[in-house]
Amino acid sequence: MRRFLSEVAVMAFLSIVVGGTPALAQDRQGAPDKYKWDLTQLYKDPATWEAAKDAFAKRIPEIASFKGKLGDSASVFYSALDTYANMDKELSKIYSYASFAYDLDTRDSAAQQRVQAIGQVAGDFGTAASFITPEILAVGKEKVDGFVAAEPRLKPFVPFLDNILRMKAHTLSPAEEHIAALAQSKMGGAPSSIYGVFTNADMPYPEVTLSNGEKVRLDAQAYTKYRALDDRAERDMVFREFWNKYGEFKRTLGTTLYSAVKAHTFDKEARGYDSCLQAALDRDNIPTAVYTQLISDVNSNLSTLHRYLKLRQRMMGVGQLRYEDLYANIVKGVDKEYTAEEAMKLVLQAVAPLGKSYQEALSNGFYNERWVDFFPTQGKRSGAYSSGSVYDLHPYELLNYMGRYEDVSTLAHESGHSMHSYLSNTHQPYITADYSIFVAEVASTCNENLLLHYMLDNTKDDAARLSLLGTYLDGLRQTLFRQTLFAEFELKIHEMVEQGQPLTGDSLNKLYLGLLKKYYGDEAGFCKVDDRYAVEWAYIPHFYRNFYVFEYATSIIASTSIANAIRQEAAAKKPSTKARDAYLKMLSSGSSEYPVQLLKDAGVDMTTSAPFAAAMKEMNGVMDEMEAILARQKK
Repeated sequence: MRRFLSEVAVMAFLSIVVGGTPALAQDRQGAPDKYKWDLTQLYKDPATWEAAKDAFAKRIPEIASFKGKLGDSASVFYSALDTYANMDKELSKIYSYASFAYDLDTRDSAAQQRVQAIGQVAGDFGTAASFITPEILAVGKEKVDGFVAAEPRLKPFVPFLDNILRMKAHTLSPAEEHIAALAQSKMGGAPSSIYGVFTNADMPYPEVTLSNGEKVRLDAQAYTKYRALDDRAERDMVFREFWNKYGEFKRTLGTTLYSAVKAHTFDKEARGYDSCLQAALDRDNIPTAVYTQLISDVNSNLSTLHRYLKLRQRMMGVGQLRYEDLYANIVKGVDKEYTAEEAMKLVLQAVAPLGKSYQEALSNGFYNERWVDFFPTQGKRSGAYSSGSVYDLHPYELLNYMGRYEDVSTLAHESGHSMHSYLSNTHQPYITADYSIFVAEVASTCNENLLLHYMLDNTKDDAARLSLLGTYLDGLRQTLFRQTLFAEFELKIHEMVEQGQPLTGDSLNKLYLGLLKKYYGDEAGFCKVDDRYAVEWAYIPHFYRNFYVFEYATSIIASTSIANAIRQEAAAKKPSTKARDAYLKMLSSGSSEYPVQLLKDAGVDMTTSAPFAAAMKEMNGVMDEMEAILARQKK
């Protein structure tokens, strides 16, 4: 059940760990309809949805009826896979309605109950279908190939079947897979659920009083906002109080993370993998060398990060850059705001190098099909996402748009995901319309890159250019370097548990602090890191999804190369569309090919260091321009 469960797992996980109502939320009735989702496109009302959910639950025995019969004939084999795919597609639609409606108002207990109800149905379906993979393996490659040759309708299932057969050595017996599916559906999410409930609902976050007299409860959302305050003393207070509170619970949070890693080691051992890393990456056939090479490349190029830190120190005018300074604005007085209409127009203009068809499809999504739910409203889930889980309709994009450039960039980012889903769903059958995160974040960050360069091409003011360039550099710091720091930490904690070492709050602090000081050049004086920030690992929910964060770093590396190639083609005296066409083909390919190969076909070989070197070249080029501007300003 690769497509549906991968989509739902990410959505459910994010719903757990991201909570709260955004600042300045308005009543939902006051937002214009054109800026809101129309969920009646899915189901007329909750009663209609309820009927669809109940009807689906009654159909679950249909898939179970094929158990023990997959090897009977090519026609039976096809019927089983076709039933499975169509039921999975229907379940994804039913689940999406419940999830989307709840995200629009997390105060709605009825909506929450619908999510829980369909979650139970999804678990029952997953358990009922758990026989499929081991039974395909029992049929064997030779017989499966014969079925495909005899039954043309099986052709769309070939990539799906190849991936199952490829992992034969790590697939359990039907009875064991059934138990594994039960364990996952009943207990697998416990560590992340406990973490999410504690950090979102039960953790006693500190309250601070700002210099203007405002009292602020420093939960995760408020910390994200107030860590960027202009006043350094206030930033120091925010960091100190927030991280001191996390430090008080390092033992509890260390235990929850240890439990999650133990679950990962269980899967690794049960399925016979050499490491947790190999077990996690094998689902998308990604060589472990891609992961370890990323860490090696970043560690070999920390001088580029340190150059950025020195530039930030210079622009902020501080004698010593400190960890508390990393989120503050480096260019003050550039606070232009953009309406939703302006944001959509900018994004559409920015993606012009991707061609008219791409622009027109996205424009139709913005203005006609209402892909985007724009504004923060009371009870609405915070953050942003795009979901392509409704195969036969269109993507759904959730924002909490506040009018800053960062919000315009978020629209570009999520619209990249939306267009990836749109193109994949349009060109692929359901069974291969899914795509891995390894390529998903390429689509989003490529759009961000195109937006940045469009803005730069149309911005002459030095202060505005510095602000844009600074935002881009800090994005690289957080998406490339910081996520790789997370990836290195994640690899080390799994290796520790694999070697029989326990994880405690103290051991996690020691490991994380060492990485922080190394990456940020603490000893060399590039950025001083106070020991209290050793507990930052406890703030990162992504560690509960094993070996996930590295894909943010690899994606921005790949998208930088792709966006550069597309922009260079468009600007050439004799324009070509070779790079653009290869990229759009990748976006249209879903999971019909493995992600590393998809990127290679798009012109980026992630098994080499070449894409990383290109990203470092662009990063240094941006810093060259910023230093030239500062020289003109004699700063």
